[in-house]
Amino acid sequence: MVDYRDPGALEFDAVILRDTDVANSSAWVAFPHSVPELFGVKGRVPVVATFDGEPYRGSLMKMGAGDTHLLGMLREIREKIGKEPGDTVHVTLRLDTAPRTIELAADARAALDESGQAAMFDRLSYSHQREYQQWIEGAKRPETRASRIEKMTEMLSTGTRLK
Repeated sequence: MVDYRDPGALEFDAVILRDTDVANSSAWVAFPHSVPELFGVKGRVPVVATFDGEPYRGSLMKMGAGDTHLLGMLREIREKIGKEPGDTVHVTLRLDTAPRTIELAADARAALDESGQAAMFDRLSYSHQREYQQWIEGAKRPETRASRIEKMTEMLSTGTRLK
C-alpha cells in the first residue's frame, strides 16, 4: 500500500489541453505543482477534484520523463461546465483517501459467485473492476449483457485482461 502525504486542499487555474492530432483523444489539465514534494510519491495519486465546481474522482498521472502530472477531464464534465480545450478552468483538488470499490449489479455478482471467480474479481485493481463494470453496463441488449457477463467469468478464470 502506497503511503501518500496529504497536503490538504489545493486550488489552481489551468488550461484544458488535448492532443488535436489524435481523433477523440482525452482532455486533461497539467498539475502545476511537484507531486513528489506535495504527496511524497512519484507515480499515480488518487484524488477528488472539481472543475469549475463540477465533481470528479480520478488520479493525477505522471506523463513523460519529467515530474509532470496530468489530471484527466471527462467530456461529460466539459459539457456540463461549457468548456473546451483551450479554455481555462478552476480546479480544486485533494488526496482521495476513501476506499475505491466497485459494486457490480446483482446478475454479474451472481455469475461471479456461481463460477467461483468472485475472489479473483475482488483482487483486481479498482480500475480493472471498473472496466468490467462499464463494459457490462454498456450493453444495450439483454443478450449482449448476458454474453459479456459470461465472457467476464471466462476471462477471470484464464487471467485474461479486458483491455
